Amino acid sequence: ENTDHVNLMKCLAKESRKSLNELEDNDLDALMNDLIADLNASEVKLAAEIEGLGPPSATKLDLPAPKGPDEIEAQIKAEKIKLALEKLKEAKVKKLVVKVMMDDGSAKTLMVDERQNVREVMENMFEKTHCDCNVNWSLCETNHELQLERFFEDHENMVEPLLAWTRDTENQVLFKEMPEKYEVFKNPQNFYLWKKDRKTLRDMKDKDKEILIKENFCGTSTIVPDLEGVLHLKEDGKKSWKQRLFQLRASGIYYVPKGKTKSSRDLVCFVQFDNVNVYYGQDCKSKYKAPTDFCFVLKHPQIQKESQYIKYVCCDDETTMKLWVTGIRIAKYGAALYENYKTSEKKAAVSAMFSNHSTPSSSSQSTPSPTIRGTPQNHSLFSSMYFHQIRVKCSAQ
Repeated sequence: ENTDHVNLMKCLAKESRKSLNELEDNDLDALMNDLIADLNASEVKLAAEIEGLGPPSATKLDLPAPKGPDEIEAQIKAEKIKLALEKLKEAKVKKLVVKVMMDDGSAKTLMVDERQNVREVMENMFEKTHCDCNVNWSLCETNHELQLERFFEDHENMVEPLLAWTRDTENQVLFKEMPEKYEVFKNPQNFYLWKKDRKTLRDMKDKDKEILIKENFCGTSTIVPDLEGVLHLKEDGKKSWKQRLFQLRASGIYYVPKGKTKSSRDLVCFVQFDNVNVYYGQDCKSKYKAPTDFCFVLKHPQIQKESQYIKYVCCDDETTMKLWVTGIRIAKYGAALYENYKTSEKKAAVSAMFSNHSTPSSSSQSTPSPTIRGTPQNHSLFSSMYFHQIRVKCSAQ
């Protein structure tokens, strides 16, 4: 029985191997047939696609259709209208042609329009006169009839004050060095610590000066110097002067009435700075019988002749006068003065750098270059709408 069982198992195994081999052969044949059929189908499909492509077509450009005569005429008309509007807009800008008179009687010409500030006009003057561009250079306004002078602030509009001059004016615009223009940023202690003794002010270190400037000009608001003192006030319409105790505030100048205390409730407003400029008075002792020649004047820029609305104040010495004039400028213009100074410093630094690279023999001293001599009088300033006689002088220290 055991032998028959073994023989039976061997026969089953042999039949199983035979069936498995036949199954594997059939599966492999079927797989190969499928692959060949797929390849044939792909070749037929690819051939059909290649046949259907045909030769490559040329790229078509979307060119605009040619314009007719009417369209061309309309376009030309539109361009002319646009050009006319631009010229009209430019024509509305107030422009002044200024002939600049130099000390030697020669002339230079500047075109100034209402979009330019004083700093931009000064840049033109630097180019024409070849000055050294130091921070002291200023454009100044003088009033011959009132004997006043002031320097324009660099951020001011240049044309506006000139248009306030009368047609027959003898006013002048001067281009010269004014050391007091930015003295407050070179020696701030002289203005903010003016009550201290001279030795303390003179010996202050640069680091302490920088701190003083930062405290007073770099905060949320500009701090005005705490000025107070007895000054002489010219009485309206008279050549007599009376003493008043004045105080400087951010909003204006105040004084203590006779018989009153210095408390805030007793102070009387002398002038506010919104609509006035501060000037240096010239020869006031002779013209107005002032106690000294150290006077400053406050007036509206439109006032060009004698008026009761002009305020004359006389100081005992030049230092006091400059102290008050600078204090008034700080109160009126605030941080703009510091920004002007930083801009001037940058310009001076760039100018000095180029000067150092120039020929040593030609860089000994920067003064306005000589120019062709011209007629010293009757040089006009004109535009299509305005006419003024303005003489601009340039002096070098």
